[in-house]
Amino acid sequence: MKIIDAHIHFCRDPYFDQIAEVAGHKNTGAHLKAQYAAHNIVHGVVMGNGGLQLNEHHYPDYLSYCIGLDSTCFNKEEAVQQAYLVEKHLQRKNCVGIKLYPGYNHFYIYDPVIDPFYQLAMQYKKPVAVHTGLTATRSALLKYSHPMVLDEAAVRYPAVQFVMCHIGNPWLVDAIAVIEKNENVAADLSGILEGRIDNMPDFFQRKHGYIDFLKVWLEYLDNYDRLMYGTDWPLANIANYIEFAEHIIPEKYYDKVFFDNANRIYDLGL
Repeated sequence: MKIIDAHIHFCRDPYFDQIAEVAGHKNTGAHLKAQYAAHNIVHGVVMGNGGLQLNEHHYPDYLSYCIGLDSTCFNKEEAVQQAYLVEKHLQRKNCVGIKLYPGYNHFYIYDPVIDPFYQLAMQYKKPVAVHTGLTATRSALLKYSHPMVLDEAAVRYPAVQFVMCHIGNPWLVDAIAVIEKNENVAADLSGILEGRIDNMPDFFQRKHGYIDFLKVWLEYLDNYDRLMYGTDWPLANIANYIEFAEHIIPEKYYDKVFFDNANRIYDLGL
């Protein structure tokens, strides 16, 4: 089975180095490439953490990326220059979308200030991925990262393909409601596990309440065309995450969730 990892981070940073070690990995390109080869992961989609300069985003050919926007991109005095730089990224074949971090940067994704970037997403027919759910820092504000904010954005911008990163975890019911209602919202299943789990059967037993809850609502949605496998590398162990995804997704939908949907949504051409 071929796999696309639809949500990773790819940068050298002490924080990412540390969480990679906890997950049983090394935060290096060589190690990631070896792990991908070992698990038949043929491509990954990087959620950009760098700035907007083109020279900050160079990736090996087995990776594409979404250009990440932070609050500095919504400064009215620099709006024209910021939009120009984002467009330059979207003109690259390996830039497959835009990534928003509303919880970390304190903005609602339906604010009109973001409209120029949605216009670019529509022009270049590339999706907008949005961090939803819990955040990694205390300074972030959850009201901006709640999955319900995608409902208003999806209605205001029906021609934009949104990706609800982390499927809004732990607001799973709200996330599923937004996905069911809005045909232009998909989700990735990244960021649910972290670290390395040495005994997966024991993990499934200990966490059966949460896992059963997640499976129930995925079954309620019953639309596996809009779900994508992702790990949030280097947060979690890759082998663990494949086993976890296989546990919550019916086997007949493996090809869609592990490969086909990301290939289509991010137009990877694989």
